[in-house]
Amino acid sequence: MTKHFLGDTATLLGRSLRHIARSPDTIITTAIMPIAMMLMFVYVFGGAIKTGSDSYVNYMLPGILLITVASGIAYTAFRLFMDMKGGIFERFQSMPIARSSVLWAHVLTSLVANSISLVVVVLVALLMGFRSSAGAPAWLAVAGILILFTLALTWIAVIPGLSAKTMEGASAFSYPLIFLPFLSSAFVPTDTMPGPVRFFAEHQPVTSIVNAIRDLFTQQPVGTDIWIALAWCVGILVVAYVFAMNTYRRKIS
Repeated sequence: MTKHFLGDTATLLGRSLRHIARSPDTIITTAIMPIAMMLMFVYVFGGAIKTGSDSYVNYMLPGILLITVASGIAYTAFRLFMDMKGGIFERFQSMPIARSSVLWAHVLTSLVANSISLVVVVLVALLMGFRSSAGAPAWLAVAGILILFTLALTWIAVIPGLSAKTMEGASAFSYPLIFLPFLSSAFVPTDTMPGPVRFFAEHQPVTSIVNAIRDLFTQQPVGTDIWIALAWCVGILVVAYVFAMNTYRRKIS
């Protein structure tokens, strides 16, 4: 059964990746928006923002990486919606394949596509002056956090992808997720914010994830932020997975 599931998932993953390869504009579009934000914040607003860091691009890159993921998972919901409306799910269900492999193929496709977008954004940040003294273990830890964050948001994207009535509705859910880093420590220190906004910023998941990645990049002690970040990512992943699978079972029953 496990071999059956893995083989079916790999086959369907190849199908989704071929679709992306035939339309690379998906990845380009996903990467362009965060890159445009990075250019604007660094070269327009960066000189007026005091962060205590020598380089503003070093300070804000973790937030830009999270925005890259948040904008990328909108396409996961879009692809799922199009498969649902196109009758692809019904066609697959009539074939002798593992049922959950259809969803897992979309999730893994999102992971691959977002990983490519993240690499593109980091390369552009390097051209803009981003530098990190982090060693291989710290970079691996950053990669691990981003993978967990991508999986958590992708399973959230599965829910509207399966249940939305319109294409716009399937993609629109990502807007609050893209906006969330602006209410965190991603672009300015939280102690510059008014009381209620500061309280929200310091207790929402993005701030702990951004702080953990920033400390790993700068080789600073990560403290409790990394454990809080991991707890947020794993908690969101588990809850989103349960709701997504329940939605999927209702759709195919």
